[in-house]
Amino acid sequence: MSAADLRITAEPIDNGRCKFLVSEPLHAGGVRRFASSDEARGSPLAEAIFAIPEADVSEIIVSGNLVTVVKRSPAPWPVVGKAVDQAVASKPVAPAKGGSATADDALYERVADLFDSQVNPMVARHGGRVELIDVQDAVVMVRMAGGCQGCGMADVTLRQGIEAMLQQHVPEVKGIVDITDHTAGSNPYFAAAKK
Repeated sequence: MSAADLRITAEPIDNGRCKFLVSEPLHAGGVRRFASSDEARGSPLAEAIFAIPEADVSEIIVSGNLVTVVKRSPAPWPVVGKAVDQAVASKPVAPAKGGSATADDALYERVADLFDSQVNPMVARHGGRVELIDVQDAVVMVRMAGGCQGCGMADVTLRQGIEAMLQQHVPEVKGIVDITDHTAGSNPYFAAAKK
């Protein structure tokens, strides 16, 4: 399939995060996460996306035919998306270091499926969303958004809901870590202490 035949569909998650679904796999070696332009060295695709000036990219996650881009810029996704589309259509992603998927990559895929099929439909009923950030050493890292960010019940949802589902469906997971800044956002439940 040529670059002209490649189809890319953008699915914005929020103002700072967008998933790009590509009609053919970009990376077969598991999940690649790039948290800086330095980490992107050696991957033409990640280098090209970090170089998009209007995006101010802070993170890229590539898995199979999915590219998730996180930006700091207020530029709208239709503007940034065109540049991401061009990068995806013209640049290959480098193979994972060592050339093979790790156990964490396989766990990531299983956890991502669980999040898509059960976790996010559950929390969406309350206006929330939970994003799978990474799996490292069998520990799942998540970021809560929407109604979950700053919610007083976020820890209960995490421990009694999500962690319980993980133990039942993906027992190889050793733990879960919430990296959400619950003090940020327009109406957080947790407020920073006044000094």
